[in-house]
Amino acid sequence: MKIYIRKGKVEDLPSVLNLIRELADYERSPDEVEVSIQEMENWGFGKEKVFDFFVAEVDAQILGIALYYFKYSTWKGKCIFLEDIIVHAPYRGKGIGKQLFQKVVGIAKEEKVRRLEWQVLNWNHSALEFYKNMGSEFDNEWINCKLPEKEIIRFSEDMGK
Repeated sequence: MKIYIRKGKVEDLPSVLNLIRELADYERSPDEVEVSIQEMENWGFGKEKVFDFFVAEVDAQILGIALYYFKYSTWKGKCIFLEDIIVHAPYRGKGIGKQLFQKVVGIAKEEKVRRLEWQVLNWNHSALEFYKNMGSEFDNEWINCKLPEKEIIRFSEDMGK
């Protein structure tokens, strides 16, 4: 099986969104995917670009992606956040994820970022093992916090009172 890794293109977005939905199903959150292809096109290729991605192809079929973006740490400076590596379920364990990860690491080195970071669900043992094998450090001290859109709206409306 010949795996070809390349930068993502706008015409890849329908396949990318399908992989995102597959991941949401796997992570027991199928109703959480709200993003559209049009939004992804704007945020990945438009003036408001905020992310980039690689795709993994086998026989011209997209079977995996690595989606990442740049962020800034007050302590470290320029960093990359790896949002997701997603590999179509029947092709997991065949080296696709590792090749995608290596591409993002290559961007991190090229861009001279001080840290590459990501999150893994604590029950996703195969992902934890994958990242452990890559030499990753696990942080059990920090707690992830999120403010969902409805709370952003509510909070901003409360501030106006």
